Amino acid sequence: MAAVFSAGVVGAAAAPAWSETLADAVALAYETNPTLQAQRATQRALDETYVQARSGWRPTLNLQAVGTYDEQHIPQRAFNRFTDPSTSFHTNASSVALTFTQPLWTGGRTAAAVSAAQADVLQGRENLRRLEGQVLQAVIQAYEDVRRDQEALNIRQEDLKVLQRQLEESRARFDVGELTRTDVAQSEARLAAAQALLQSAQAQLGISRASYAALVGQNPGDLAPEPSLAYLLPGNVDDAFNVAEKYSPQLRAQQFAEQASRARIAASRAERMPRLDLQGTDRYFGGHLRPLNSGDFRNDLTISGVVTVPLFTGGLTSSRIRQSIERNNADKITIETQRRAVLQQITQSWNQLIAARANIGSDTEQVRAAEIAAEGTRQELGVGLRTTIDVLNADVELRNAQLSLVFAHHDEYVAAATILLNMGRLEAKDLIPTTPRYDSGANFRRLRVTLGWVPWEEPIAIVDRAAAFPPIPRTHDMPQEPAIAPGLQPPPAAPVVAAPRR
Repeated sequence: MAAVFSAGVVGAAAAPAWSETLADAVALAYETNPTLQAQRATQRALDETYVQARSGWRPTLNLQAVGTYDEQHIPQRAFNRFTDPSTSFHTNASSVALTFTQPLWTGGRTAAAVSAAQADVLQGRENLRRLEGQVLQAVIQAYEDVRRDQEALNIRQEDLKVLQRQLEESRARFDVGELTRTDVAQSEARLAAAQALLQSAQAQLGISRASYAALVGQNPGDLAPEPSLAYLLPGNVDDAFNVAEKYSPQLRAQQFAEQASRARIAASRAERMPRLDLQGTDRYFGGHLRPLNSGDFRNDLTISGVVTVPLFTGGLTSSRIRQSIERNNADKITIETQRRAVLQQITQSWNQLIAARANIGSDTEQVRAAEIAAEGTRQELGVGLRTTIDVLNADVELRNAQLSLVFAHHDEYVAAATILLNMGRLEAKDLIPTTPRYDSGANFRRLRVTLGWVPWEEPIAIVDRAAAFPPIPRTHDMPQEPAIAPGLQPPPAAPVVAAPRR
């Protein structure tokens, strides 16, 4: 990776050896970005909390083996002086116990824990969606940054060539007496300034290339023009709001967080309920530590039903209930906070998109007019109607207009991607539909029946949930938006115009 960054900075101005599209960059980042991979691993770890919660319905089996040896020495003073100097006693004992415990009804404790864990898992999936969108948006911005800075560098290089020619022309005309030393000095000053701006442009391109490499995992190649995002953008800001209300990962994650805290209220209340467990213990014990001699051991088999009723907890249970209720109240309020934040972000991005599009129209007209003005000023200089400073100023206005147009195109595309991010549409299924996608639910489905599962778990779960009071809230998943075709497609090639026949 160090070589990638080094090459990105040193060779910023060099022409890359391969072509690359935005779809290529997004697909590579989707597969290799370490931030995204770490979040996927975090989600797989979160899936395990669901298995851990369901273990409250599953049996446990414990083995306990105990061996003891006891030696006692009693001095003669404890008896009388006519006995032996001392007396010793040696005893040993051993036992082996196998204990089986099966919960039959937990009062809703396990059912509430399972609902809370399931909501946590669903919240984690939305957080993964949100991070995926942030990574893809960062890739799009880095892609656009490199293209912007490459075009800006080309403009600076062209400006330098023009000013070099202008300086040569000014010196030639100074030699024949048509211009003064002041005109030559003005051309030299503008050329020096252009050289400084060129160096800054090269440095900025190197910075953007390094940012691109950090996200994508390789230096940018010859970046193709960006494809249109119009197929994902809604027609107006109200439609964007409606889509975000349903599919924004930021908002949906908070809604699942509220479901989880609501289930934890039920879990706290279930602590007041009794529970019923079935226990069986098979114990072997004897007076001599001879594990291989079964004749020295007695067997004791016990099967019992244990009912545990909490009577007084010193106010602990009531305090936990009040705490859970207030946490749920905070989560409910935060849903509205997240909703407003999403709407604010969409509004800001939408206005940036409108402003960038307006700037594109104005800057395009400005470039057209500045090109005509610059060419006319150079021609008028030749016939004595303009001065050297007029030509130099016209060239500055043209380059500034060209740079403004480049920046406007960049800002328009980045604003569109930001809108899609806040709507919840900046996903791999919409951008790169042909690339194999990571299934965040595959690991969860695999863990549904794994080591520790028993066939009588389901009926116990049904009884535990049905007999709970108050009822245990269920976690409800939310539908996902279907993929939107066609994905990132390269822009259509410009039509080839045949040369007229002569």
